[in-house]
Amino acid sequence: MAERFGGKYSPQGQSPAAMPKTAVEAKPSGTWRASVLFLTAFLFLFPAFGDGPREMLLGLLAGGLIVLAAWLSREGLKAEAAYNARKVARRPALPRKLAGASLTGAALAVGGIIADQGLVYPVLYALVGAGLHLGAFGLDPMSDKGMEGIDAFQTGRVAKAVEEGEAHLTAMRDAILRAGDRSLQKRVDRFAAEARGLFRTIEADPGDLTAARKYMSVYLMGARDATVKFADHYAQSRDASARADYEALLSDLETTFARKTTAFLTNNRTDLDVEIAVLRDRLKLDH
Repeated sequence: MAERFGGKYSPQGQSPAAMPKTAVEAKPSGTWRASVLFLTAFLFLFPAFGDGPREMLLGLLAGGLIVLAAWLSREGLKAEAAYNARKVARRPALPRKLAGASLTGAALAVGGIIADQGLVYPVLYALVGAGLHLGAFGLDPMSDKGMEGIDAFQTGRVAKAVEEGEAHLTAMRDAILRAGDRSLQKRVDRFAAEARGLFRTIEADPGDLTAARKYMSVYLMGARDATVKFADHYAQSRDASARADYEALLSDLETTFARKTTAFLTNNRTDLDVEIAVLRDRLKLDH
């Protein structure tokens, strides 16, 4: 059974520092390795312009492969962090880190061809490079999580609902950047942490997923739309009143979060439908 979520604006008054780890956005670890891998591309790119046409083309190819490998590896780390943070998750459709290892090996093989070292050494370079990449970044998650012995259709719907919710939170974060205010960005991050507490609750105990998705749709889409409109207005006017109204809206949405979680866990559809109707009316007024 999921733990009851509590945050700064919940009845328990829990501080952000004491939030459950599952309510915090997944942070990928080891991204500095991808940055180092990206920088190694210049070992191929810079010398390429001092050689003949053949060497230049091959050098540019090798450098491009390294850049692509670094990008895929970083995205693979992000996907793995999101996978590890969720109780119910599908394996990544594209094993990005594995693809990055293959591209790293291919880049080193091209480097061996540039040096005219025959066929054997480029193949060895490729194998060693791919192996070192896997040693540094590891493998991608290769199996679904939290779906054993559970209806695959239901768990698939849960995973999709969480993915949709994360997309709304990402849109909110992107929109608030236009306001150019660090404190507002932190405020939206705190709101996102509250929302992720609901995601973890749904994953642990889906209950009535239809009601949960209905609430998440109204809750997060409304918050996203309000953020977009506020950010565009505030970036031009720096309207203190609009800012206070926006922060009050976020606070109101967060304050009732514990009751929403309880409603999902107890399948109290009547209370939940009332809450959704009230929330929808509030968002209309704030628009």
